[in-house]
Parts: sequence; C-alpha cells; structure tokens
Amino acid sequence: MSQFPIRRMRRLRRTAALRRLVQETHLVPAQLVWPLFACHGEGVRREVPTLPGVYQTSVDELVKDAERARRLGLGGIILFGLPQSKDATGSEAYDEQGIVQQAARAVKRATPDLLVVGDVCLCEYTDHGHCGVLQDGEVENDASVYLLGKVAVTQARAGVDLVAPSDMMDGRVAGIRKALDAAGFSRVPIMSYAAKMASAFYGPFREAAGSTPQFGDRQSYQMQGSNADEAMKEIELDVSEGADIILVKPALPCLDLIRRAKQQFGSPLAAYQVSGEYAMIKAAAERGMLDEQRAMWETLYAIRRAGADIVLSYFAPCAAEQL
Repeated sequence: MSQFPIRRMRRLRRTAALRRLVQETHLVPAQLVWPLFACHGEGVRREVPTLPGVYQTSVDELVKDAERARRLGLGGIILFGLPQSKDATGSEAYDEQGIVQQAARAVKRATPDLLVVGDVCLCEYTDHGHCGVLQDGEVENDASVYLLGKVAVTQARAGVDLVAPSDMMDGRVAGIRKALDAAGFSRVPIMSYAAKMASAFYGPFREAAGSTPQFGDRQSYQMQGSNADEAMKEIELDVSEGADIILVKPALPCLDLIRRAKQQFGSPLAAYQVSGEYAMIKAAAERGMLDEQRAMWETLYAIRRAGADIVLSYFAPCAAEQL
C-alpha cells in the first residue's frame, strides 16, 4: 500500500482566513477604471437597457458619479460622449465645448484629484458611425489620425489626465503624441488601445454610446481575434510610437494576449472588461443562472491573474465597495 502524500493542499483552503493568507492575486480599487457616458442636458440619468446599472448622464449627474469614484478610491474614470449632433467628421469630438470636454472640466472642478481618462475616437460623433473620416466609402487613415490629434489636444486642454485612443488607425499614437507635444501637453500620457479586436462583445456599448456603424463593420481597422502574433506587433508599434500604457480589448476572450503582452513588453498594461462581458453576467444573474457577485470576482481576478495592472470595468464601483 502506497503511503498517503505528506503534502495536503487542502490544509490551506480550510478556512476563509487561511485562504486569504495565501491568496496570490490581489485587486484594489486603485486598479479599477469606471467607464461613464456623458450627454447634453441637465438632470439626465438614463439607464442603458442592455446594461443594467449603466447610465447616460448629463454633466451635473456625471459629477456625482465622479465624486463617488473618488470616495471609493477608484483608479479613475474614462469618459465617453454622446454629442448634440453628428456630422461626417465627428466635429464635436474636437470641439472645445464638446460634451467630453465639458464633463472633464466639471469633474476636475469638483474632484481635482480624480484621474480622468478621455476616450479619443470619432465613432460616437460621426453620422456614419465609423472611427475615422471616410473617403470613397473607406475609412481614410491619415486624415483620421490628424483629427484624433485634435481630439486629444482639446481633451488635454479641458483637464483630462490621460488620453486613450481607441480607433485602431495606423500611426495614431505617434500622431497624437506629436499633436500633444506641439500644443504644450508633453506631460499628458497616452493609454493606447493597442490590441483591440473586432468583437461581438461591444454590442451593448454601441447602444450606450450611440456608435453603431451605419454601414459595413470595423474589420478593416480593428483586429481579427484569431491573430495573436499580429496583436503583439500592434502593441510593439504603439510602444515604439510612445504609448505609455497599452490596453487589450476585450479582456476575457484575450487573456492569453494579456499574459503574452505583459511578459513580452513589461509596460503598464490595461484590459477592458467590455460591455458584452458585463451584460452576459447581468443577464445570466437576472435569470438565476449564476451568482452575479461570484461571477464578477471570478472574471476580475482572471483578468488580473493574466497580467493586467489596470482593469476598465462597469463593475468598478460595485467591486470597490466590497474591497
């Protein structure tokens, strides 16, 4: 009869206190960034039907969320905007009085110490819903990069601490860095959506931000989810162009890319737990199919375990309240 093994792994799982003692992966509120959606008006707090607990808010209401984020010790908020009107070039995105610029100024007045990230993209602001300007029915790369630079500068001027280009145009990190430096904002860092997949999991966000393309799709600029080597090349290019933080999106379908990017580049690394990931958990919990809180923690810890230093998530305030 073989001897029973001396090492019993279950010893350290016996109580909650023992499990806490040997926990390898940790999460703190300062690692979480909360996406917020700013809209025009006053006293507006409109729930997004496909994203329970997520709201489109006017600036006065958004400031209340920012104050909550500060109280909870969150790492920051990221601002998305719903414009008053849309046009072919998404001009409100780089308007000094654009909705994100207004929101950033108001948040900085109310909570100057809270980190504010500005989403730098055109899709919410263009009448065609694409992330750049069109030429002959195609997204024109370099003209789009020029406008993205203008977006970043107006956001920096409004007080945004960090700009986050999410468009996936070639060379946009270098273009934005050049525009920021020329405008006197060399201190403003760039968090680049370096590997952003053309994912089905963005659906609810497009309802929240009103950014669904009016024709075609975004596969000519967002990445194929099947291409890991290409993702590493995208990240390498963004790092070489001056990205201070790199971001992988969506998080759960790309855990392998998060791990590989952290090991290969060592840069501060963010991952976005996107709207579809959040909505799936919410919908399943509403139907009694799973425990929402346990699923939230399991997914957040999986993203952290894979190597993400920063997690953008709609669960951010809920998680922070419990941490």
